[in-house]
Amino acid sequence: MLTLERAPLVDTSGADKRSHAVIIGSGFGGLATAVRLGARGYRVTVLERLDAPGGRAYVHRRDGFTFDAGPTIITVPYLFEDLWRLAGRTFADDIDLRALDPFYRIVFDDGSQIECHADSQAMRAEVARISPRDLAGYDRFMLRAREMCAIGFEKLGHFPFMSLADLARQAPDILRLGGYRSVFGMVSSYVKDPRLRFALSFHPLFVGGNPFDTTAVYCMISDVERRWGVHFPMGGTGALVNGLVSLIEGQGGTFRYKTEVSDILVTDGVAKGVRLTSGEVVPADIVVSNADVAHTYRNMVPAEARRRWTNRRIEGATYSMGLFVWYFGTRRRHEEVPHHTILVGPRYRDHVKEIFAAKSLPEDMSLYLHRPTATDPSLAPEGCDTFYVLSPVPHLDAPVDWARHAEPYRQAVERRLSETLLPGLADEIVTSLVTTPQDFQDRLCSFKGAGFSLAPRLTQSTWFRPNNRSEDIRGLYLVGAGTQPGAGVPAVLSSAHMVDQLVPDPATHA
Repeated sequence: MLTLERAPLVDTSGADKRSHAVIIGSGFGGLATAVRLGARGYRVTVLERLDAPGGRAYVHRRDGFTFDAGPTIITVPYLFEDLWRLAGRTFADDIDLRALDPFYRIVFDDGSQIECHADSQAMRAEVARISPRDLAGYDRFMLRAREMCAIGFEKLGHFPFMSLADLARQAPDILRLGGYRSVFGMVSSYVKDPRLRFALSFHPLFVGGNPFDTTAVYCMISDVERRWGVHFPMGGTGALVNGLVSLIEGQGGTFRYKTEVSDILVTDGVAKGVRLTSGEVVPADIVVSNADVAHTYRNMVPAEARRRWTNRRIEGATYSMGLFVWYFGTRRRHEEVPHHTILVGPRYRDHVKEIFAAKSLPEDMSLYLHRPTATDPSLAPEGCDTFYVLSPVPHLDAPVDWARHAEPYRQAVERRLSETLLPGLADEIVTSLVTTPQDFQDRLCSFKGAGFSLAPRLTQSTWFRPNNRSEDIRGLYLVGAGTQPGAGVPAVLSSAHMVDQLVPDPATHA
């Protein structure tokens, strides 16, 4: 169990003369940055407005059930292993990470299914079962995904685009790989069966993107999963959060919960610390914001200190969809349901279009069902199951009053699950909790209630996305889904790596 008010191992009072880094927010980006800066020799203070760490990876505990609020799929484990190494510890000693196979099951509206396997030959056999004519095209697609991963993730995943010149140097590779095309357009050029087109193109939805306008570079996710696997930590994603908190405290870092920042203090274009809603001022040599990037600029940074990320530019950007998430526990186990299931509705393109373009709530739905107790039964009382079901919905630009609509929508989700994967669900529910886009805005300060901040379009990627080092304010850095390189756990951890490259040596503040 995480102890929220543990005394630091190093004196963090005024007697500690190390350069001070204040980190706003304790999502994966803030926590990873804290580890990296602590390893560099900074004195780190993490300020979190909620009562516990995690941000979007917060953990809800109700009636003996444990619900991970946010990320449920962990890929690229070495990004976590690097953080443990920097803190002088071994990841495997603290975290029991289990590889999943299959990664997930996709269930289509006609009842057909695709099992997405870790083993490449098993996956090829599944493709051949679904559509033999597409096997050769699938093989070619995976080779292209490999190329995209080599450029988009391995080469550029930790590369901060700080200028147009940086973009110009990398643009030929991005364009050569077809980055100007959409994920769906790229996939469709290789396979024809609509079920395979879905299976190979839906991944942008995991990071808040529309597969029909997200840059095709995100086809690399298919290779990321194949090369590094899909994993789940025993104890849930919260075990990773707790592990990172332990690393930071072991370095002498300090956490302050229920502590909200109202302003980033800027003097002569330099960040000097933060002011809390209580009125307290916390001085700092550098400030790192893991808060929503739009919220950071619109609400924390004075307008007169901003030239690039003005309110007009922020409000005119394109944002990811919203998320409706229902967490529930059942009085029995459902062994027939795998760890990850994607339940596809009768429409794909039009359904996504209504969410992203029309900003309307579709009558039908596609659902992602997470059953973590398939891997870790300890997340529910004995003989029970923990579930999390997610439905993509429009963000708060849509005229949906979630205060009134949340329960009817939950009931619609319940009916859909009862008709398909979980017969008799209504009689089995023990505990229930709902999160809507309104909650994302009110609780997580997410602009427009967007689940993943800025959408991953080509014109909102690389240099076009907010830089990890503020373009206008010296000493201010940004980490997390809304900044470079983008959303998703690997990208967020990579953004912390970028911040680490940009922050000066702590001795420069002496």
